[in-house]
Amino acid sequence: MPSSLEQLKSSGTTVVCDSGDFATISKYTPQDATTNPSLILAASKKAEYAKLIDAAAQYGKSKGGSIDEQIEATLDNLLVQFGKEILKLIPGKVSTEVDARLSFDTKASVSKALEIIKLYEQEGISKDRVLIKIASTWEGIKAAEILQRDHGINCNLTLMFSLEQAIAAAEADAYLISPFVGRILDWYKAANKKEYSASEDPGVKSVQHIFNYYKKFGYKTIVMGASFRNIGEITELAGCDYLTIAPNLLEQLYNSQDAVPKKLASEDTAKLDIEKKSYINDEALFRFDFNEQQMAVEKLREGISKFAADAVTLKDILRERLQKA
Repeated sequence: MPSSLEQLKSSGTTVVCDSGDFATISKYTPQDATTNPSLILAASKKAEYAKLIDAAAQYGKSKGGSIDEQIEATLDNLLVQFGKEILKLIPGKVSTEVDARLSFDTKASVSKALEIIKLYEQEGISKDRVLIKIASTWEGIKAAEILQRDHGINCNLTLMFSLEQAIAAAEADAYLISPFVGRILDWYKAANKKEYSASEDPGVKSVQHIFNYYKKFGYKTIVMGASFRNIGEITELAGCDYLTIAPNLLEQLYNSQDAVPKKLASEDTAKLDIEKKSYINDEALFRFDFNEQQMAVEKLREGISKFAADAVTLKDILRERLQKA
């Protein structure tokens, strides 16, 4: 019998590796890979990645300017170097994240995305193989809309915790969204002081609702469940467009032969009674409706702060390398 991982792939779900570690990506043969500052930070502490960091530092040094400008150039180059190496191991796309500190600045997010794509192109990598990853704030969603519409750059809207964010992202024609299953579960467990079965998991239910909404109303934006805490969350979403899975959970799926039946199917959504909503050019309504979702507001704030903090830590490491270069 095929492994649970192979069964998941056979359900129609594209498996994405949530890691910046090359050996991990190579082992599980995912279609795509997604990274973030936290994953790059973890990988950067391993000896085998020292050459990439040193090369990025040399690049940053060569750009001149102030030390802060050199650090910024070094970080951008490092993200692209990781992406370049990952793309040698996968047939699909890699996600590269815009600095989380730009999450509330549409213009700056667009500018940073264009810089990242330019660096990829200088490495001979087409923009078609890259997803620009941006937080799902109103400003981030608008940045994705500009990048998709005006520049043909595909975007991954991340840190998604609500249907409101998902609707706005679909209306912006985002290529892909990343609703965070495990972080939603974390909030509800803390708030309600209870455990949840996989079928009752509020994070799972959130992704199911988004998937059903998109398929019922014909949106092409890909739904990629992310941030899983256990295997049950993953198998309950078998059939979802994409799932991005951390190495420890990929290993469990790889070593298991438990049945993974398909749970989500676009053809089942036509009969569902779902209200259609719209936020096109209505920032005030989006902000009001989103503000009513306490969990989503808190987890978005927390996620942006965590990614930003890890980016600062990574920059401190790069500062040391630059001073030695």
